[in-house]
Amino acid sequence: MTVSNNIQRPRAVVGEEHTEQLLRATIMMVDDEPLMLEVLELYLSEEGYWNFVSVSQSTEAMAVLQREIPDIVFLDLVMPEVDGFDILREIRADEATKHLPVIILTSSNDAATKLKALELGATDFLGKPIDSSELALRLRNTLTVKAYQDQLAFYDGLTGLPNRTLFLDRLKWSITQADRAETGLSVMNVSLDRFRAINDSLGPLAGDEIIKQAASRLASVVREVDVVGRLAEDKFSKGLARMGGDEFSILLPGLVDESLIKLVGDRVLSVMREAFTFEGYDVYSTASIGVTRYPEDGADSDSIIKHASAANEWAKQQGRDNYQFYQQEMSVRANQRLILVADLHRALERGELLLHYQPQVEASTGRVVGVECLVRWLHPERGLILPNEFIPLAEEDGLIIPIGEWVIREACRQAREWQLQGLDKLDVSVNVSARQFRQPRFVGVVADALSSYGFAPRHLVLELTEGAMMEDVDETADLLDEIKKIGVSISVDDFGTGYSSMAYLKRFPIDEIKIDRSFVAELPDDEDDTAIVKALVAMSQLLELRIVAEGVETEAQLEFLRGLNCDVIQGYFFSRPLPAPDFAEFVTENRQRVSIELIKGVAG
Repeated sequence: MTVSNNIQRPRAVVGEEHTEQLLRATIMMVDDEPLMLEVLELYLSEEGYWNFVSVSQSTEAMAVLQREIPDIVFLDLVMPEVDGFDILREIRADEATKHLPVIILTSSNDAATKLKALELGATDFLGKPIDSSELALRLRNTLTVKAYQDQLAFYDGLTGLPNRTLFLDRLKWSITQADRAETGLSVMNVSLDRFRAINDSLGPLAGDEIIKQAASRLASVVREVDVVGRLAEDKFSKGLARMGGDEFSILLPGLVDESLIKLVGDRVLSVMREAFTFEGYDVYSTASIGVTRYPEDGADSDSIIKHASAANEWAKQQGRDNYQFYQQEMSVRANQRLILVADLHRALERGELLLHYQPQVEASTGRVVGVECLVRWLHPERGLILPNEFIPLAEEDGLIIPIGEWVIREACRQAREWQLQGLDKLDVSVNVSARQFRQPRFVGVVADALSSYGFAPRHLVLELTEGAMMEDVDETADLLDEIKKIGVSISVDDFGTGYSSMAYLKRFPIDEIKIDRSFVAELPDDEDDTAIVKALVAMSQLLELRIVAEGVETEAQLEFLRGLNCDVIQGYFFSRPLPAPDFAEFVTENRQRVSIELIKGVAG
């Protein structure tokens, strides 16, 4: 057996590179006559082909084929020990090679022989003695068809990168090579941060464009970073693939040194921070990266991929825009997360979600005038789960839409029930996620909830963050106008943490701003927070917006905010979020106390 040097893996054959890529194909020839092997190689060399694997011992054919994974096989039928029929049968029985083109070399014109070969899966026939022109033509045609089929089966249609199937195949092959060379390899799992929100707000065309730009940037990284470029010159060794959605993988054969991997990771993070563009708009995202190394992080390709995903998920949980190397405890967390997501899918069906209610108090009188509805999950085994644990899961999994709809309906139902009990004149605030807000049916959901329970629109307040509003300013303005037509109020939640621009406050039909708790926590002692809160209140008053301060926990904070003429106060100073019956009791006692104090004040 002889194997030529510079054996390379198959590549896509498209566009202007068609001829060049065809000539780079790996051609395997199995024939027990060494002279025939020399003739085939000579003819094909004259045509420009140069990657050859020649096998004269038929008993070695399958082992060589599985190791080299050629693009095409020329196979003699009549050979001692193992004939061509047996080899062809094994090729078609192996999942990795069952679609490999096999051209039969035969001097027989016997119809039965050809029929048997066809039944076993032969692609084509070539008669002996070999005609050089026919050989070149059949090879070219077969490789062209294979390249087209490979492009459909193994390459991503949007980016042109290898897809998940091909990446897994290459990873398995690289692991085999690493074992032989007693080296290792690394895999980077790269995903775009908050891509789903971008896709939901700007639409699938924008999402596709950003994915293509991201693919181009990643390709530039594996070209430009020296440590990657030194590994090998072909695209296979660089191993960039789109795994699906906003997820990419980079295969780094031979690279296990943490400092060198960090060099690549830093470059990926850097290029992903730059603005993407769509129809003249700048769109910003970042990347999260999970890194696994073979063999220390997994014994096979499946575990390497799984652990890279677990490390990527941990990177997201650490705040995004970073990379994390796999550690065993990440798999435990990932499994727990999967279980929690599965439980969350059933939580709505089983009625495990509930609302707690935090009072909002009028600063000047101390009277409860509103309530913020906060979702909780009463898990059958874990007990009460707070939203900071399960809402991010709901956002990522798309469950935030049905959960958000349930919250709106339940808030309207409960508020109407309180009204019937005599607890009227309460404004009910509901948090709305960016994904939920931009759903086409969102306005209809709100209107239906109000109508179903007979709850007056003027008492419903929808809270949106600055970031959610600014994702698409024009669309936001249109949606807010539709909501205002219903009669519902709009509040800007976490005000001061994002844009805090008077320009958008003037453009959007906003009724209320909520000063974020991070600015309230150190009042009145922190000079910076004091200055910020004064500025925010002054700006809101200038625009005649109601001001709600959340996170108030001390009397000093309360008095400071009262001194600024803040309208409404919310926080633990008055009450934690309460179950519905406890909230009703709290409001009743509050109003009785305020009424008594008012009477005493008038009498005095």
